[in-house]
Amino acid sequence: MLCPCGADREYEACCGRWHAGAAAPDALTLMRSRYSAYVLGLPDYLRATWHPSTRPPHLDLENPDGQRVVWLGLEVKSHRASGDRAEVEFVARYRVGGGSAVRMAERSRFVREGGRWFYIDEA
Repeated sequence: MLCPCGADREYEACCGRWHAGAAAPDALTLMRSRYSAYVLGLPDYLRATWHPSTRPPHLDLENPDGQRVVWLGLEVKSHRASGDRAEVEFVARYRVGGGSAVRMAERSRFVREGGRWFYIDEA
């Protein structure tokens, strides 16, 4: 299966290894793997890669109305890194139930601690 992050590679050779526990080499790779985790419904991975200072106590990937969220694609706009800090700007598209597609634009902040990258928050 192709990786949901859109990198045009097999899942196991792409985000699958990060989901299995390997440390993502940079913030861009981590962000792409987090998108794939949303697509595949991996809340434990999302929480593990969320910085402890901003990590939610619980993460429910279900839509509050009980409708299925279908992720439609990811487009990375920019990636800036400076030492152990980075920002990734992206657009993700999704649909809830049979509704119209939604465009979510975000600039995410990341930090590297102990050799691992973590998502902090939206800038």
